[in-house]
Amino acid sequence: MLLSVNVFISLDGIMQGPGAPDEDRSDGFDRGGWLVPHMSAHTNEVVEGWFRTADAFLFGRTSYGLLGGYWPKVTAPDDLIATKLNTLPKYVVSETLTDEEADWSPTTVLRTDVVDAVRRLKERPGGELQVHGSWRLVQTLHKAGLVDLYRLLQYPVVVGGGKRLFPDGSTPATFAASEDGIRVLSGGVVSLTLTPATLGVLSTGAYTVDEGRSVPVLG
Repeated sequence: MLLSVNVFISLDGIMQGPGAPDEDRSDGFDRGGWLVPHMSAHTNEVVEGWFRTADAFLFGRTSYGLLGGYWPKVTAPDDLIATKLNTLPKYVVSETLTDEEADWSPTTVLRTDVVDAVRRLKERPGGELQVHGSWRLVQTLHKAGLVDLYRLLQYPVVVGGGKRLFPDGSTPATFAASEDGIRVLSGGVVSLTLTPATLGVLSTGAYTVDEGRSVPVLG
């Protein structure tokens, strides 16, 4: 299966607590709900497109608990996101979550050797294994080079602090976007679909003057 990371981020790269003030107050975060004023039919269309390709989900414990506390309450049969989340296989990474607590069926708890476990999941037949939220898990998957695709909705908001998609110390990487992988939606929201091109390598260069012209020279 292809492994994708699907997240909402701010202009300053924050992905913490986008949907509600109390969504994630860890580390004293008090700016939750920052994307809600900017949601629209266009952003909903993009997000539904993400879920339409899902065959299974992979979560960290916190995101599993947050989403599992909300989406089972959405029972409208025409709600694509709820139908996908409530019926497809879910895998949650946790050393402490009990089987009884993992009651958002069908759920499998991955307790040890997360990187190897995810590699084995990716080897299974199927279309797409999706990660939503799950900040710490995303860092682990990025460092291990297991992410095949990043889908981001970037909102025109500077949150000013919180959990960043790529915090200081992240493994350097470069990404590629196809022509249709970048969309500017109403209100300044940007939809990005990015494919990792290199991991652990950062291309660099410098500008120089050649025959009176400023030209870039790659390092």
